[in-house]
Amino acid sequence: MTKKLNLSLACGAYDHVRDIAEGAVLIDGIELTAMYGAIEDILYRTHNHAEWHIAELGMGGYTSRLARGEQPYVAIPVFTSRVFRHSSIYVRSDSGIEKPEDLNGKRIGLPEWGMAAAVWARGMLADLHGFDQHSVRWVQSGLHEPGRVDRTPPAERLNLRYERATGKSLNDMLVEGEIDGLISARTPNAMQLPGAPVHRLFSNLHDTELDYWKSSGVFPIMHLIGIRRDVYEQHRWTAVQLYRAFDESKNRSLTRARDTAGSYFPVPLMLHAVQTAIAVSGDDFWPYGVVANRPSIAAFLRYAYEQGVTQRPLEVDELFAPETLFLTRT
Repeated sequence: MTKKLNLSLACGAYDHVRDIAEGAVLIDGIELTAMYGAIEDILYRTHNHAEWHIAELGMGGYTSRLARGEQPYVAIPVFTSRVFRHSSIYVRSDSGIEKPEDLNGKRIGLPEWGMAAAVWARGMLADLHGFDQHSVRWVQSGLHEPGRVDRTPPAERLNLRYERATGKSLNDMLVEGEIDGLISARTPNAMQLPGAPVHRLFSNLHDTELDYWKSSGVFPIMHLIGIRRDVYEQHRWTAVQLYRAFDESKNRSLTRARDTAGSYFPVPLMLHAVQTAIAVSGDDFWPYGVVANRPSIAAFLRYAYEQGVTQRPLEVDELFAPETLFLTRT
């Protein structure tokens, strides 16, 4: 019997990776040892130390390094995290920001320039609302703890007004009025303070994000799966085998989401959410593969270059193992 390749996997504890991580989906030739963890920790350790053979990667960090010629991981088109980022923009009620266009000329904070949530939010604002990133005074720090170091600051070619704040968190600066707004994947604690003058820029998130999805055809991608380069170069067959296994794991999760006999997810009105997603994008409403996701990937790459996250324009096919470029749903 041929000995299996023993590989480590680190990713968030998503339902759509559960069956592969916990061994319900078997992979020909591969034995996985999986670890769940806080996603910020996984992204940091993967970006800085490449600790695991297979790992979840942030789109911003991965594409930034790829454009610089740094390729510690080779991605496969498996997208573990996708979120519409209208919900990630917060503003002070006394800032004079009543509509997206009012962000121009303001002082806006963010934890990291190249984080995918910020890339998507800025790109959407620029495409649809006349947002000018050059008009803003950008402030970078940790969301709730000061001193976060930006791994992907904007390229100097853009000549943006971009400063690092080391003494205060973004949350505190927002509460105290030192910044007018904030772009953050995580909700700031300020939103929970009684009487705090902070709210989301977009109030009707459901309709706003649904309309964006319908009109643009874009389902924003935050994270993807990468194979460490040494493993990939020695065992290139792993790219296809892993893609198919992740896809099967995701298909099982979607089956659970569509099941009306029971509730596999502690989410009220789950059936309505599923029916809405099917109406927009069909039965496979969380698609993997390059073919189904090319418009979304291309949009991110355009934003990333326009915003100085990548040093050069990237083509969609550059991101992924060549063996996986034309794979579709299993």
